[in-house]
Order: sequence, then structure tokens, then C-alpha cells
Amino acid sequence: MTLRSLRGLAPVLLWALAAPALAQNAAPAASGALAYQQPPAPIASILDARPTPSASVSPDNKVLALLDRSNLPTIAELAEPQLRLAGYRINPRNNGPANARISWLTGLSFQSVDGGAARVVALPAGARFTATTWSPDGKRLAFLLDRPGGLELWVADVATASAKALTGPRVNAAAGAELDWLPDSSAILTLLVPEGRGVAPDTARAPTGPTVAESMGRAAPVRTYQDLLTDPVDAALFDHYFTAQLARVGLDGQTRLLGAPGVILNVSPSPDGRYILQTVAKGPWSYSVPAGLFPADVFITDADGKVVHEVADLPLRDDIPIAFDAVAPGPRAAQWRADAPATLVWVEAQDGGDPRKPAEVRDRLFSLAAPFNAAPQTLVDLKERYDGVRWGRNDVALVNSQWFNTRHETRYVIDPSRPGTARVLLERNYQDRYNNPGDPIMEPNAAGRSVLQFTADGSGVLMTGPGASASGEHPFLAAMNLTTGRSTRLWQAAESDYETVVGLVDPAGRRIITRRESRLDPPNLQIRDTRNGRVTPLTRFPDPAPQLAGVTQQSITYTRDDGVQLSGTLYLPAGYDKTRDGPLPMLMWAYPAEFTDAAVAGQVVGTGNRFVRPGGSSHLFLLTQGYAILDNPSMPIIGKDGAEPNDTYVEQLTADAKAAVDAVVAMGVADRDRIAVGGHSYGAFMTANLLAHTDLFRTGIARSGAYNRTLTPFGFQSEQRDYWEATDVYTEMSPFTYANRFNEPILLIHGEADDNSGTFPIQSERFYAALKGNGATVRYVVLPLETHGYRARESVGHTLWEMTRWLDQYVKNAPPRTPVAAPTAQ
Repeated sequence: MTLRSLRGLAPVLLWALAAPALAQNAAPAASGALAYQQPPAPIASILDARPTPSASVSPDNKVLALLDRSNLPTIAELAEPQLRLAGYRINPRNNGPANARISWLTGLSFQSVDGGAARVVALPAGARFTATTWSPDGKRLAFLLDRPGGLELWVADVATASAKALTGPRVNAAAGAELDWLPDSSAILTLLVPEGRGVAPDTARAPTGPTVAESMGRAAPVRTYQDLLTDPVDAALFDHYFTAQLARVGLDGQTRLLGAPGVILNVSPSPDGRYILQTVAKGPWSYSVPAGLFPADVFITDADGKVVHEVADLPLRDDIPIAFDAVAPGPRAAQWRADAPATLVWVEAQDGGDPRKPAEVRDRLFSLAAPFNAAPQTLVDLKERYDGVRWGRNDVALVNSQWFNTRHETRYVIDPSRPGTARVLLERNYQDRYNNPGDPIMEPNAAGRSVLQFTADGSGVLMTGPGASASGEHPFLAAMNLTTGRSTRLWQAAESDYETVVGLVDPAGRRIITRRESRLDPPNLQIRDTRNGRVTPLTRFPDPAPQLAGVTQQSITYTRDDGVQLSGTLYLPAGYDKTRDGPLPMLMWAYPAEFTDAAVAGQVVGTGNRFVRPGGSSHLFLLTQGYAILDNPSMPIIGKDGAEPNDTYVEQLTADAKAAVDAVVAMGVADRDRIAVGGHSYGAFMTANLLAHTDLFRTGIARSGAYNRTLTPFGFQSEQRDYWEATDVYTEMSPFTYANRFNEPILLIHGEADDNSGTFPIQSERFYAALKGNGATVRYVVLPLETHGYRARESVGHTLWEMTRWLDQYVKNAPPRTPVAAPTAQ
């Protein structure tokens, strides 16, 4: 059997072939096959509990769609064939996303916001579906139903609580589910598999020659991407599965094909339904970047698919600078103005897309109205990078810009009827949680497009935000004056509640739909009268994991040695009594973050009003096994006086961890000699660094991390410099460099098919080899078929078994450790 014959079709077989080789390199105690293990009670029963349904509110805020969710998929479902092509992972059986990248829905019912029982919509036995999309009039819900032969387009009718198929199993969702209702709710634009496509290319044939890549002196740095095309066979598969036919599908099932087939990456009908904006990729396909950066034509057609305007001929974009505010030259972010019949809007960089070049104007926002034969108009020039626009009415739109290096945000008010006029509404550090003014409430207009919700007199817009403070987040509804930028709170969640605004029952915000939870109450939807506080429940979802009802949580604050304020959420097991039980074994689970302002980094936001129940492979399940958890303890890495945050990464990370350990020990809830540290992704990177540079922890759990920064040479996380600009930083931040200094055990877990940028499985594979070669105590667990986050029930259960077993051995039941000299920071 050749590797070509296995390509994309049976990763589990590839794993089976590779497993003996891995076993040969493992320690004797860990060698041999290992079946999936179950975590201890009550974790398994919590994992198998029925998930709480999700709810979607109709555009007119009159109906709830209650959506039953599937539980964790089986490993057999993940083993269904998949192809990894140009940054996508698809299922060749149904021409949609691979099972590892989709959470299926299994049931649908409609419930009136005004009251009454939910009405169940009959679906085929064993149905699973995705991509639910409301019609603009709120009378129907479209979705894609999975069938053995492919994906079908279905529509459910609210009035009759019935559903029907509009197409056979021929929807092409390889590039994403494209379901775009026309503004009159009469039809849906979608992508279909072209008629007569034929069989897929033969991947088992012998190669006809080598695969060659060359660069002829042109600088083209790219960040680390996953799942790129690798050879002509990949390119042929990409052509086959991603070529789609745009179609208009009526509610009677009548289908009209629009234009020619192509690799269509984006489709958007104009608000008046007369035009269609499309982005179509074109060859030659690149092996260096994902499909979103391939050469592409951006154009507008009429309703019949005839091209009426060429927007852009985009080249291959494989040479965009790696800085975070870097963009490609030329038109980008093409879109329709939501509050106009057919006005095209797009952005173009005025600095060549390179943030390192000095420029007074970074981005320019253009508009062009149908019939698209006039000169474009400049709506606004921006001194920072464009970050979105919210349309309102003919004389009001809000434009955002941001600049990563300073974490600065500017919000502008523009008058689209007077192009070139703009004024600053507010400026802020976008990481500042305490002073976050929130975001405008967007409500659908008659065409189904989201537009600003204005106050009754039109002088302001309604806003909703998190309302962060030291005591917690208490979301609010406010009215912001568009002249002064000042906000007036109309309502805010009670101190004991976390209650977010879901929608408006009336335009003035007197009655709103909210989602409320508290420390003891699970999330549910309700109608709240903001004038008198009267509440009408809409859903009554129960506690999905009552086994954890007795767990206590509290926000704790403490200070780093340099005065930076830190915080975390402390969870203690049900029934714990500090006086009776004394200090507990503890797991700290964290994820570092970079800041430019120490005051912002030190903001404390409590979590005591949140309803917390673990799911998936959450570390919080360890609460059922007698562990205390310090969740998300602050790990700020702060750039001061013009320095990059990572210039002092190890020193600051060590200070953060030491402060957290000192705090919980001083509280009497943790034993200094029985504390572990863990994290996922960048948190795994943090974990390995803390074990390499400190003796604060007995052990560590590092899941799906990256440990050798030379393998991500063109930037990682918030690091914008490349390896050659900051060689010392890359080297010193890499725990791989210090594999000879690990004197605490470490558990490495990684998904065999990790799809996250920068965390290739080889990161853990080579880190394990380095640790093993230097005599460290290390266990390396590879989860077959799993991506960056673990999905299969077997994988999740086994991960929690590994974590529990590891912590029991090296923390809970570990003997007192022999004092060792602390490693010297390099």
C-alpha cells in the first residue's frame, strides 16, 4: 500500500502504520498498544449528558429556533475520509467541512416569543444538519441536511413547523456553507456541485516527477500555515472539489444556474437583490499560502449571472509583510453598503500594506453606487488600519480603525451622503476592559442586512457592552450620543447576574430579549422590561452537570513583585472545608497575553456571577477528583518604554507564576509542594517554559503546544519580528533550547492532525525526543485524527484519564520532593 493511496482517506491507518515506530522510541513502561481509557466518575457521565440546546432569535425578534446539538462525535465519525487542501479540510463524501470541523445539529423546534409551547419540526430519522440561516422576513429557516450522497438544502416554515428539501444532495460547501437569502425572502443563493462533474482524480497513480519549489530572489515571508497544497495531485483534488456552480433556488425547489462554474470563495447579493458580488479564485494554485490568498477575480454580476463590473484582479498574495497590521495592496474587504440598494464599498491601503513604512494615511474607504460606471468616492481616510464599518442610514455610519503596536482604536462617524467628511467619535486602548463603551446594537432591515439601531430621536445609537469591573462583568444597554460620544446607561445586569442583550422586542429597548445566568442558575433566555424589571422566561434549560453544583468559585487578586495587579478564578471542590481539609493539591491552568500598558494588564475582572460547567477536555473536570483549580491566573507580558513584550518574556512569566503560587499558598488552599501547571496551545508553551526556568511546580501538562520557535520563523502569537530580527528572543523563549534542564515531569498531548497555525504535531514529537534524550520524565500522547481542539468522545475521555492519572501520580500522591537548586535564568 502506498502513501498516495492513503492520502486524505484514512488518517487512522496512517496512525496505525506509524504507531509501532513511536512505540519503539517510548519508555518501556509506556510501550505497546493502549486502548482508549475512560476518565473516573463522575466525569464520564457528565461527558455523556445531553447537551443544552442552542437558541436563535428570528430577525423580527418574534420567534425562537431551538436547536438540539449533537454530543461529542465518535472516533469513527472523525475517521470518515477527509482531504486537506489549501487551508481547508473537507469531507469528500458530502463536499462539506470535515467532521472534525463541524458540530452537527440534530433537532429543530420553533417557539413564539409571546409564549406557548415549542413546536417540533419533523425531520428524517437520524437527521443532522448545519448552517441555519433565517430569511429576512423571519418566516423561514434554511439549513443544510447531511445525506449519504451529499448535502441537501432544506427550508423549515415557522407557521406550519414543517420542513422540506429544496435540492438533492448536491450542495457544495467545501469553501463554507453559502446560504444567502434574497432580500424579498423568495429564494436562496447557494453553491452546487457542477452537473457532470465526474469522478475525483485518481490519487493512487504513480508520480510522474518530483515536486519543485523555487524562489528567484523575491522576498515572500509567510507565517506558518497548515494544510497547504503540496503537489499536482492536491491541486487536481482542489480543482475537483472546490469548483462550484452558483445557483438561485426558489422556495418551490426551482433552480436557476447563474454564470459559469468556478472556485467561488464568496457570494453576496446586493440589498436590493439586483446584483451579486463574487470572489472567484484562479490558478495557478500556490503551495505556499491558503486559498484565501490565491489569485482571484472580484466582480459584480446582474441577477442572471452576467458580469457588469470588474472590482479587482487580485494577484497571488504570498509576500504580505508578517507584521500584524500588514495587508495586501489593492482593493480588499469588498462589501455592499447595508443601508443602500446597491452601493459597493471597499478598502485600499495607502502605505503599500506595510505598517513599517511611514504614512499619514494608512487606509482609504471607497464607495461606488450602481450602475458602477462613475468614479469611486472616498468616504474616509484612516490613520490606522481599517477594522470594519457599521451602516446606519444615509447620513450616519460608524467606521473603526485599529493599530496593533499601540493597541489603539479610533471610532469615526461618517456621513455617506457627504463623502470625505468624518469626525472622531472616540479613541481608546482596545484592551482596556474597564472603559469599554461596548458595540452598537445591529438589527436587520427589510432586506435582512444588519444596520445601526438608532435612539427614538435619531441623535444616538443603542449600545451593548460587557460592563467589566473588579466585581465582574455586568452587561449593559446604553444610548450613545453621536455628537459627544457619551453614553447613558438604560439598563445594566444585576450584581449577581451575567445577563447579555440578545435582541430588542421594541426599537426603543424598553423590552429586550436577554440571556441570563448566575453562579447558580444555568443560562436561559427571557424577556426583560427595562422600565420595571419584569421578566418573562422563554427557556428553562436545566443544569447540564448537577454533579458540580457544590463547587465554589471566587475571584482572587494579588500583586506581582513589580506592582502589577494580577487575578485569577479559584475553584474549590464540592464540600471542601479549609479548616477541616487543609491545603489541597492544585492545578493552575493559564494562557499568557501581551500588553503595552501595565495599568490595562492589571485590570481585575471578577467571575463570581458566571455559571461554570466544564465540557470537552476541560481542566475543570479535575474538581471532581479533589483538586483545587486556579483558572486563568493573569500571565501578562508587558512591553515597556518602547520595548517589545517578549524581550523579557521569561522574567515576566516567572514573576507572574511566582505571584500566583504565593497567593494560593498564603490563602491556605494549596500546598506549595503539590501544585501543577498546565495549558493548551500557547498555554502549553507557557507550561514548558515554567518547568524549564523555575521549580515552582511539581509537574506540567502541555497540550497541543509549540516548543521550538525556529519552526515558526516568521512570527508567532503576538510576536511580529522574524527569527533573524530577534534571534535571541526566539531562542530564549523556546523551551526546546532548555530540554536539558527539565527536572519535573511533563505530560505532552497533541492531536495527530493539528490544524492550528504554528502548532504542527512535529513540535511535540521533537520536543519529546529532546526531553527523552536528556533523561527527563516525559509522557507523549498522540490522539489519532484529532485537530487542535479534541472532539471525539474517545479522545476527550482518554485525555481526561491521562490528566487525572498524571496528576494523581506526580502531585496528589507524590512524596515530598528533594530540594534542588533553582535553574539559573538564561
